[in-house]
Amino acid sequence: MKTRRVGPFEASAIGLGCMNLSHAYGTPPPEEAAQALLREALDLGITFFDTAALYGFGANEELVGRTLAADREKFVLASKCGLHGVDGQRVVDGRPATLKWSCEQSLKRLRTDRIDLFYLHRWDRNVPIEDSVGALADPVREGKVRAIGLSEVSAATLRRAHAVHPIAALQTEYSLWTRNPEIAVLQACRELGTAFVAFSPVARGFLGGELRDVSTLEAKDLRRSMPRFEPANYAVNLKLLDGYVAIAAELQCTPAQLALAWVLSRGEHVLAIPGTSKIAHLRDNVAAADIGLSASTLARLEALINVRTVTGGRYDAAAQAGVDTEEF
Repeated sequence: MKTRRVGPFEASAIGLGCMNLSHAYGTPPPEEAAQALLREALDLGITFFDTAALYGFGANEELVGRTLAADREKFVLASKCGLHGVDGQRVVDGRPATLKWSCEQSLKRLRTDRIDLFYLHRWDRNVPIEDSVGALADPVREGKVRAIGLSEVSAATLRRAHAVHPIAALQTEYSLWTRNPEIAVLQACRELGTAFVAFSPVARGFLGGELRDVSTLEAKDLRRSMPRFEPANYAVNLKLLDGYVAIAAELQCTPAQLALAWVLSRGEHVLAIPGTSKIAHLRDNVAAADIGLSASTLARLEALINVRTVTGGRYDAAAQAGVDTEEF
């Protein structure tokens, strides 16, 4: 597996987003299957695992801890704070005391004495970003956290945070159909030496080419709340898919591999963390690290799927209000 730099670490260019093993995409897989997938990821050369306190309200961190604690020295472990569950509800809380408490809880669930990369999952607008990041610097000094990251923030917020403590990574959604990072964040990361970590690089399954009927999504699938997956909008977006799948066929790769290869082509500071609950998809994803795309192929892809051709926003109004990213 090719590697890229994340703060003080070398990590696999394609990591694993662990969220959907416990959270958000309908019924999670059984424990045994989830553990098998995590172990297979490590065997395939993935050395970058991403979880969070929010995912399954702690269940995902516990799963990762149970499964991979014995192999702790073999991978870069990323988790997140500042967004967690309280009495079954999502709560954003960036107060210093809460972040330090969350760190201690995550360490216990993950069965480790240190978290390599600890993100602020969401910026709590009631707390200056400088205060939240300053609080996260304390566990760094204590050796409980090795590097700090931010999630779903703008370039301006990144720069403010970086002035307080080096920000090793910024994570946000990025794929052919979500291009917001190109407004400012990708360049800001490049200038500051901050890794850019793309979540949902396969467009929440759209660019995998298999989801043709959104009515098949489970009632609790997060995508049901997303405008792009509303039936009318999705029907329009599906018109883009045949041309995209045809390009993948020309290159003799899967549609998901093409999506990942495009994300990795955005710069040497970019990593991707696709999530999956299927080992076959995991193996396909890993192989994408070796796919190079020509300038003409990149141009065709970007002309086909872009901010002007995709219908619907990535979040509904409530979710959009919780992020700090630039928007077209």
